[in-house]
Amino acid sequence: MKFFDEARIEVIAGKGGDGSASFRREKFVPRGGPDGGDGGRGGSIYAVADSNLNTLIDYRYTRVFRARDGENGRGRDQFGKGAEDIFLRVPVGTVIRDAESGETLADLARDGERVLLAAGGRGGLGNLNFKSSVNRAPRQFTRGMPGEQKKLEMELRVIADVGLLGMPNAGKSTFIRAVSAARPKVADYPFTTLHPNLGVVRVDESRSFVVADIPGLIEGAAEGAGLGHQFLRHLQRTYLLLHLVDIAPFDEGVDPAEEVRALAAELKKYDARLAKKPRWLVLNKADLLDPAEAKARAAKLVKKLRWTKPWFLISGIKGEGTREVTFAVMDFLEQERKKGKGAR
Repeated sequence: MKFFDEARIEVIAGKGGDGSASFRREKFVPRGGPDGGDGGRGGSIYAVADSNLNTLIDYRYTRVFRARDGENGRGRDQFGKGAEDIFLRVPVGTVIRDAESGETLADLARDGERVLLAAGGRGGLGNLNFKSSVNRAPRQFTRGMPGEQKKLEMELRVIADVGLLGMPNAGKSTFIRAVSAARPKVADYPFTTLHPNLGVVRVDESRSFVVADIPGLIEGAAEGAGLGHQFLRHLQRTYLLLHLVDIAPFDEGVDPAEEVRALAAELKKYDARLAKKPRWLVLNKADLLDPAEAKARAAKLVKKLRWTKPWFLISGIKGEGTREVTFAVMDFLEQERKKGKGAR
């Protein structure tokens, strides 16, 4: 199934049924009085978060959702039937905004969470409601109210505890394969990853966390270079960012320190809050160098960046050092969850 994380739809709630102006007509009942019933309520449209879904592909081609109108009221005190509501199922983590005003209507971050998108119109009143001691034969009734109509934008932000960040070919997909059961595509060319991948990392039987791998980011992404910023939204709910860096780039002219600074700048351009999230360095591809040289390069890089936060030297393809990373991440997440921190 293809991954779609954006959609534009239109929702049209049902109109309420009209009230009825009717009078009781029976043999031997000469002045039966009013008996017009009310109209039924129009159908409403809701969005419901469903953990069984992971893409917005259902809204790729079907873009207009219209609820039924309520039935009109009838004589003999018969009220119109209300229309059934429509429930649009979306992945957990979907943000829904009004396309015209830009107002955020919902952020469905929990399974089963529900929000009203468009309210159905209220049914009209029959003349039964207007009778009184001074108006025994009312002919008044009211029409049903129209339902709400909105154009909406839906945006999926995956729910993950940890996000992987890095240049193309930094080894993010290899890392997630080493620490979880996820099997994203791995190849020796840039932008192998074209959509986010999620993996569950199990430290032991009762301790685990979810990690998200997004396509590589390059300098100039804010101006549309590479795949741009379009996937950075999937890191906004995370507690921690792991910034993977190729410690042994194929091109000797590449400076890993400058790449780290460039990506930090791109994060700030996209969202200042995202740039302030805890970010650890994971220096990858140590297997391509002599162990002593790999350690020397790592120390030089950390010193050049004046890095004071945690950092790790690993080989994703061999799994060396990845266990230490996962245990450190798990300890950090448990502390953050106790504090109640993190964007969810």
